[in-house]
Amino acid sequence: MKKLLSSKEALLYVMTISMVISFSVWMSLLNNFTVEVANFDGSQIGILQSLREIPGFLAFTVILVIVVIAQQRLVYLSIMTLGLGTLLTGFFPSQIGLFTTTVIMSIGFHYLETLNQSLSLQWLDKKRAPIVLGKLSATKSFTGLAVFILIYILMNYYSLEYKYVYLIFGGTSFLIGVLAWYFFTHFKERVPQEKKIRLKKEYWLFYLLTFLAGARRQIFVVFAGFLLVEKFGVDIHNMVILLFANSILNIYLAPKIGKFIVSFGERITLKLEYLGLIIVFVSYAFVDSVYIAFALYIVDHLLFSMAIALKTYFQKIADEKDIASASAVSFTINHIAAVFLPFILGFIWLTSPSMVFLIGAGIGGLSLVLSFLIPKDPKRGNETTLV
Repeated sequence: MKKLLSSKEALLYVMTISMVISFSVWMSLLNNFTVEVANFDGSQIGILQSLREIPGFLAFTVILVIVVIAQQRLVYLSIMTLGLGTLLTGFFPSQIGLFTTTVIMSIGFHYLETLNQSLSLQWLDKKRAPIVLGKLSATKSFTGLAVFILIYILMNYYSLEYKYVYLIFGGTSFLIGVLAWYFFTHFKERVPQEKKIRLKKEYWLFYLLTFLAGARRQIFVVFAGFLLVEKFGVDIHNMVILLFANSILNIYLAPKIGKFIVSFGERITLKLEYLGLIIVFVSYAFVDSVYIAFALYIVDHLLFSMAIALKTYFQKIADEKDIASASAVSFTINHIAAVFLPFILGFIWLTSPSMVFLIGAGIGGLSLVLSFLIPKDPKRGNETTLV
């Protein structure tokens, strides 16, 4: 146990599990809770989701906070903040109450995600990083699956109210944060991190690919599932089956994707991801079979796992002292598209749903072109093929 509590890798798993425990329950119950208990309408849900994205857009402020609080302690505070926002959600089913608890939850979640990326790239050996990141991705899927099953049991067999389900899972994350703070070794920074917010020209390709990844994420999250419901009339039961299938496949494939990155490198992995993205989005635009649409949804979800290669590409080209700063800035860049893209594409959807996915294919095409600028052996001083 002492060896486990002095392991940086073990703490990364704790961070991942604690995040999924709270965020999975928050997301999976949100729509039903806001309608059945809080009596929200569409405009209020829209405002709530916009408020949820604001802390992601402001993730760069992590750099300002770690000036006075060590990254590891900020991790524990973020876990507790995420848990607190989640456990309070069910007790404040009013507009102001839900907006407030959502912002609290989201601050904890987005700070934790930013710090998770920063510390994993600082702590993991470059040769092992893709494999461990793949295992962490699988752990995230497994934990999400376990949480979903527990929610189903608690609400269907024990008729537990929403507020108590939120309390149990949010409280669990909060307790994990407290215990991790108390028991885990405090690890000293091997390389002191830059405490300033700045964009570095050496990382321009990473920043640009991160922005495009954020845009792609919005199209998938907002419109892929909506297509299945609107065009094919897929009900909630089949959507749940799809989510189960995605989680199970990711548990199996994510570690293998990590090994693939080690064997073939980030350049080839990202090329395959972006090529797959183009095929999937073009297919979304013209699909007429619900079974093909199901397959596309699963493949699209699995392509997210290949994004590990973008993180390890950055790890190889980065000055070690820049990792925390660049991780925070890149998290903000990833969320820029969330501010405007769903709004614009929502209007395009009204006249041409196919065009939304063709725009997604265009984003994939631009990403594919840019991936040719990734060197076969990326490292400091060899960030792109243009150097």
